[in-house]
Amino acid sequence: VSMNHTTVVEFVLLGLASSRRWEITLLLFLGTAYLLILLGNISVISITLTTNFLQTPMYFFLRNFALLEITFTSTFLPSTLHSLLTERKTISLPGCFLQMLFFYCLGTCTLFYMALMSLDRYVAICHPLHYTAIMSSRFCLQLILACWALSFLLMFPPTIMTVQLPFCGPNIMNHFYCDASLLLQLSCTDTGFIEELMFIILIIILPGTLTVTAVSYGCIIVTILHIPSAAGRRKAFSTCSAHLIVVMVFYSTCIYRYIRPAQRGGQDSDKVLSLFFSVLTQTLNPYIYSLRNRQVKQALKERILKFS
Repeated sequence: VSMNHTTVVEFVLLGLASSRRWEITLLLFLGTAYLLILLGNISVISITLTTNFLQTPMYFFLRNFALLEITFTSTFLPSTLHSLLTERKTISLPGCFLQMLFFYCLGTCTLFYMALMSLDRYVAICHPLHYTAIMSSRFCLQLILACWALSFLLMFPPTIMTVQLPFCGPNIMNHFYCDASLLLQLSCTDTGFIEELMFIILIIILPGTLTVTAVSYGCIIVTILHIPSAAGRRKAFSTCSAHLIVVMVFYSTCIYRYIRPAQRGGQDSDKVLSLFFSVLTQTLNPYIYSLRNRQVKQALKERILKFS
């Protein structure tokens, strides 16, 4: 280490706001969002675990999806809230690398889960007579384990390669969590291979899972159009449209953030896009996918009446 070439021991995350007033506003907003994420997903997990008539493949997937959402948001939201509360902007190298690893692995797993749940709904609606035979308990568990294994297998190599890079300064990131594209910009060595590898992986994951989700919902919509009852069609379209809005927001912001041409990141708009797919959609998901469901609402009502 020479006089003008120091090794970085921590990173500075500039966060979401530059003034204290905006930081307090964001603290209240993100704190409320995190509380809603925890309450909504814990409710889904407890209700689907303890209610007999909710022991079906669909609720098994929703329960695991709720657990994934809690884990995913807990990788960055507590530290973001702590920095807003204490105005402490730094994060250690090991903390930054761990946050990046879990953020990308769990975020990738979320994409696989969305595709998996859309396939489950496709089989249930378009092939109801074969649903129980296809979606057996063992097969559902294998699908869940495959999502987790594939996510870590895809994202672990580029993350480990990023961890091994030398960082010599500057150490400032214009973000509220450790973002891989910004970390690569801060390295004092060539990162072209890692950038290309991550781009290829994201090109496979994002459009691939989106295609599965879009085709599944397309087939579901075609099936709904053949429902003879107008009231039944309206109810089914209401559910599907809510799901599709969340999916569109999540995928559009992810794709524009990570697969847009010729921009490496670091703009304030990147933080806004990240808020959409990492906080907004995670806040809506338990209420859109689960708590609006008639059977879940019935189970929740029975639980409230029992305790009251």
